[in-house]
Amino acid sequence: MQLPDENIEYQFSRLLAQPSESWTPLAELQHQHFLLPEQVDEAKQWVMSIRGQVVAERELQNPPPKMRPLQPGFIDLPQKMLDGYKRKQDASELGKLLRRAQQLRDTVDRVVILGIGGSYLPSKAIFGALCHTHHNELPANLRMGKPRIYFEGNDLENDSLQDLFELLENTCVDPDIIGERWGVVVASKSGSTLETAAAYRAVKVEAQKFYGPKNEILKKVIVPITGQNSKLRNLCKADGFPDDDILTVPDDVGGRFTAFTAVGLLPAAVMGLDVRAMLLGAAAMTRRFLEEPFDHNPVLQFATVNHLMTERGKTTRVLTTWSRKLEAVGWWYDHLLSGSLGKYGRGATPITTVGARDLHSRGQQHHDGTRDKLINNLVVKQIKHPPVMLGMSERNEDDLNQFSRKGLPDIREAAIKSTNESYADAARPVADITLPMISEHTIGQLLQMLMLATVVEGRLNGTNPYGQPGVDAYKNNMIRALKAVPNLPKGEVRDQAKGV
Repeated sequence: MQLPDENIEYQFSRLLAQPSESWTPLAELQHQHFLLPEQVDEAKQWVMSIRGQVVAERELQNPPPKMRPLQPGFIDLPQKMLDGYKRKQDASELGKLLRRAQQLRDTVDRVVILGIGGSYLPSKAIFGALCHTHHNELPANLRMGKPRIYFEGNDLENDSLQDLFELLENTCVDPDIIGERWGVVVASKSGSTLETAAAYRAVKVEAQKFYGPKNEILKKVIVPITGQNSKLRNLCKADGFPDDDILTVPDDVGGRFTAFTAVGLLPAAVMGLDVRAMLLGAAAMTRRFLEEPFDHNPVLQFATVNHLMTERGKTTRVLTTWSRKLEAVGWWYDHLLSGSLGKYGRGATPITTVGARDLHSRGQQHHDGTRDKLINNLVVKQIKHPPVMLGMSERNEDDLNQFSRKGLPDIREAAIKSTNESYADAARPVADITLPMISEHTIGQLLQMLMLATVVEGRLNGTNPYGQPGVDAYKNNMIRALKAVPNLPKGEVRDQAKGV
């Protein structure tokens, strides 16, 4: 169990209406747009019963049709991964994952991660939060054996993929030199998602051209992550991949909840991160969810408060990350919330912003625009590097000498405080998710907290948080529409590529 000062906390007192002895315009606005303390108190018993429901769902082997799909396997997965590794070491699922990651790190200097949605956003969030901001630009010795990381297969963008191929062709010339080799992680639970499947086919052709079409090294530099029975698994087995070299997404873990499967952990291990610390953080958050009362349970607090605010008309949910390194965590949460709760005409619309950057683009609207927003700040207490100080200058036209003994962390702290004060003065509801620092352990806590809270919130508003009928509809329509597109003769394809 982590120490208390390593805990993530959710602080929502600022969005509770304060008692007032006399009527004021601000008190009236707070009464209209904030939560009353008694509303939260009344919801506590309800959400505790919902927790019991979510806990019981873990044991259902054959749920009734009205509860399907039911995929709660992510809840206990972090601890199961740790326990399996403790008992079986390299023979465990985590051990196999770590071995494949080390093999890839030892073999290549660049890794292309192919995936979309839940098969892409966890690794993107982890990379953004925990790796050097300019990781790919660092020379090899400063990266300490960690490959450069590129993300593709998520947007059907022809020219960006061709740009990547151009980069690889010009920087990876000799496949006998490790520093010029590149590899691929392809993640797709179903194995039939067209965006990723199409990108993988194109990338595999490039890899075969570079290494040779029959070179056995292809099975070392390509790591597939997929479901137990999927088109991608069948394709890789047809290509001669041993079963043990194909990593598996468990059937009882939905695509949006795969952060602590190989989808999130294999790329994290390739990046040189401590995946066991990440799993420990996630397992610790699960224990808090299962064992702690409401007042010490950030999962239940976050789910309840956000649900009540949505019911109160705050249907736009803003996650303001006060660290640019957490922006991709916001994108991941956008996907998690939208896909899980955006059903049957329900569900808040998520927006990710970065403070203080986006105060100069969205701040005005959040302060004075439509009153449909709840803002959740994501705040990090401790910085990683020494502070950048303002210092004294001979030229003081910018009038900053008065702050010469302050640094960027002081300015950011002032920005957070002043923004919260201005929102409070305008009766705009704001709460805080507080991280003591950005580390593998806290990121593990954060991702698990948001996944658990999303499931609880779904049960609170009567929505099945698993499955994605809207996304499945677009997928089916896209296949039908693609079949209707006439094929171009080869000559015309070449002319299009040349811009003729």
